[in-house]
Amino acid sequence: MRVALIMGTSTGGTGKHVRELAQGLVGAGHDVVVLAPAGELDQFDLAGAGAATVALGIADRPHPLHDSRAIATMRDVGGSADVVHAHGARVGALAALALVRVPTPLVVTLHNASPGGGLSGRIHAVLERVVARAADLVLGVSADIVETQLGLGARRAELAVIAAPPPGTVTHDRYAVRRDLGIDARTLLLVTVARLAPQKDLDLLIDAVAEMLQRHEIPVLAAVAGDGPDRERLQQRIDTCCVPVRLLGHRTDVADLIAAADAVVSTARWEGQPVGLQEALHAGAAIVATDAGGTGAVVGDAAILVPVGDVASMARALADVLVHGAVRDDLRSRAISRGGELPTSADALEAALAAYRSVL
Repeated sequence: MRVALIMGTSTGGTGKHVRELAQGLVGAGHDVVVLAPAGELDQFDLAGAGAATVALGIADRPHPLHDSRAIATMRDVGGSADVVHAHGARVGALAALALVRVPTPLVVTLHNASPGGGLSGRIHAVLERVVARAADLVLGVSADIVETQLGLGARRAELAVIAAPPPGTVTHDRYAVRRDLGIDARTLLLVTVARLAPQKDLDLLIDAVAEMLQRHEIPVLAAVAGDGPDRERLQQRIDTCCVPVRLLGHRTDVADLIAAADAVVSTARWEGQPVGLQEALHAGAAIVATDAGGTGAVVGDAAILVPVGDVASMARALADVLVHGAVRDDLRSRAISRGGELPTSADALEAALAAYRSVL
């Protein structure tokens, strides 16, 4: 089978998935070509996966000239493929335009839900409609994406199978991590792994920690590993509210931080299949998270889930985990069990091949 995989710009998750998929398909004896921006081809070493590669001049925002050239390239490559598999709403919509009057079936994986209101939200909604009407099969990383596509008239929409990351390698014990953070053995540690962006709603973390400390005298530090456009604003809020939340910036020792945590926290407004929580499950961490997007499907019963944006519920859940060791121990046991059930690269490859065969 000749498969054309198409992706746009990626900061991590989508690129890693496409790379693993390309490598698996090549290893299974299929002919694979990957179309992606030159930076992504290099960043994810897609040629090293054994696939042919084609540089695609596509950005995350519309550009009439570049997009028309990208469509022409997709049409040329897609016309000689048995199946085209595009990743993301923007790339999926452009691939749909490229394959007009081309008999090659189109599979589109949507890795993100709509960003909400504003211009970007309206553009995303248009792209979703194009994908729903044109794709032979839409794969969504969470149930809400699948439901949206079916509501828009998609012929078929199903859950995508994305491989969980392998367990992280811990290089320092919890005591060394705590010394590095400047906290003593009595201080309880909350860890959040997130990009500092609106989707992750770190304001909820700040507000929930503040409310929890109004009701309980708990020695605690909430450490956030990650960077992003909201850093300066969030730091100003932390300073104004005088809460023990620390923005650590980009970290290469996420596995160490998760292993040292008394609880791992996610305050996201929307998630697909959250990588940070999958890493926390592998590590056997006690997890508190908002019930956003695909989070519940990923963690199962191995987390305390609270409504999105609910400060009071998040504060109560954090206090419950931090105050009661039995609650932490139960969550940790459940996390270890759930971590063993997460999909592997072999599972993702098998699901992709089944999807391709279903549209041929």
